[in-house]
Amino acid sequence: MDVTDQVRKEIIQKATQYIRDEKDEFFNKEVADALDEGAFEQLYERFYSELAFGTAGMRGILGGGTNRINSFMVRKVTQGFANYLHKHTKHPSVAIAYDTRNYSSEFALQTALTLCANNIRVMLFDTVRPVPVLSFSVRHLKSTAGVVITASHNPSAYNGYKVYWSDGGQVTPPHDVGIAKEVERITSDMILHIDEQEAIEKGLLTYMPPEVEQSYYDSVIESLTHEEVLRNSSIHVAYTPLHGSGLEPITHLYDRLGISYDIVEEQRQYDGNFPTVSMPNPEDPEAMRLVVELAKQHKSDVVLGTDPDADRLGVALPTDESKETYQLLNGNQIAVLLVDYLMSVKAPLNKKQPVVAKSIVTSDLVKEIVERQNGKCIDVLTGFKYIAIEMNKIEHSDTQFFLFGCEESFGYLSLENLRDKDAVSSAILATEMVAYYTQQNLNVLQRLEQIYQSYGRYTEKVFSYGYEGPSGQQKMGEIMARFRAMRVGDSFAKEKITKVIDLLGGDVDGLPSSDVVMLYFENGEKLVIRPSGTEPKIKYYIYFHAEGLSKEEFEQLVQQRLVQYKEEL
Repeated sequence: MDVTDQVRKEIIQKATQYIRDEKDEFFNKEVADALDEGAFEQLYERFYSELAFGTAGMRGILGGGTNRINSFMVRKVTQGFANYLHKHTKHPSVAIAYDTRNYSSEFALQTALTLCANNIRVMLFDTVRPVPVLSFSVRHLKSTAGVVITASHNPSAYNGYKVYWSDGGQVTPPHDVGIAKEVERITSDMILHIDEQEAIEKGLLTYMPPEVEQSYYDSVIESLTHEEVLRNSSIHVAYTPLHGSGLEPITHLYDRLGISYDIVEEQRQYDGNFPTVSMPNPEDPEAMRLVVELAKQHKSDVVLGTDPDADRLGVALPTDESKETYQLLNGNQIAVLLVDYLMSVKAPLNKKQPVVAKSIVTSDLVKEIVERQNGKCIDVLTGFKYIAIEMNKIEHSDTQFFLFGCEESFGYLSLENLRDKDAVSSAILATEMVAYYTQQNLNVLQRLEQIYQSYGRYTEKVFSYGYEGPSGQQKMGEIMARFRAMRVGDSFAKEKITKVIDLLGGDVDGLPSSDVVMLYFENGEKLVIRPSGTEPKIKYYIYFHAEGLSKEEFEQLVQQRLVQYKEEL
């Protein structure tokens, strides 16, 4: 590897120091073996950078090194987090949960003990629990903050560390920036330690009482508009937790409601290796393959899948009464169906104006449905924490109430008393919706077609390209600069640009600064370009809308345009 002697020396010094600091035998041995073998390229990849505390936390590949997530990095971040908490509250407390990923339980305990060593009270779940339950718990317990150990839908090689503030939402400015600054100051000799027994004896570490989770379940049931329809329904559900934390809460709620369901046995067990899928993401059709096969066997009325931390929900529906074939819905179709249902059955029961919050990359059909029925739809930056901010604004409003929040990346929320996307309550909501339409002898896909007939046909296509390694960030910067240089009147994908919005400057259409460029075209199409907030890749969202076309004509138009887009992307 072509690097200077000075760089080589610095990398070896960092590796040597890490071995002294890392208490976990597995991670320690990885780096020690690389040093013994003189595997400098491997060492460089592990130490050329350090995982940063970014959008609400950190996420990375499991392994030894500062550019990996491991016990040392978890303790370092937590020490910085503890310092920040003490600067902003007199008696801080933190709720902690973790999912089924490898090392999640260990990292959760290390997080708890580091906080306890800093005289911060911790309430820790004693088994895996999903993101929405943690968000609810923070609010329910009036904790200062919360932490979830998860890498959400990423491949099994990853894990992560997500931080929540007292409102139950992921941290936003100034807290995220402040925590990051504290973390940057931490050296290994600053990290405090305490053992588990001592933390318990001092009353600093306690385990989450079951009544907290029961309160969450009660809130899900209370949110239903047609609970009696659901309880009296004969519908059948096929469900997969994808080896994740959605299993227990969703089956508990189904049992409580008397809903008939089957679970993919191969994906029932908690397993951080996710052996049955390449990526445990319900957005991926391959991840949903086994549950769709199960649905065909049992003629299920709805197919559901959740990711490891149960904040994303996938849905498939039978295409006809024979239930021999099923259609996987994309994230926007799920959002459209759920918001249409809520606007029809729940919004009329409240005298206040319903408010729906969606990300800027979620279908504008959501906005059309809400505003045509006198609701308010708010566009926010990508990231559910921005939806949480809008929820906080109207929490005590005399004229408005929160109805629904959605992201095209399979994230939904219809509960008012938590602040992150929730696949558990959304799964119950989707089941209620299917039961409601079934009672009306209406297939849910038929309802989707009715919506298209009323509002025109909408669809979107999403592409992403990865840029790994040290040069990845530079390449992504060059690509974003290219789009920022485009002007009205320029052409892209053989269409004239009529409007360019660059959010990096901030305060455009009420949106804060963000690394996002939006191009609007003469034919009504829209292209949104943004780097991922959690992975080294750029996402491209292309939006299509047309009226007066049949399904086949619209699909043909979209395919023709996609060819032209791909030639330039």
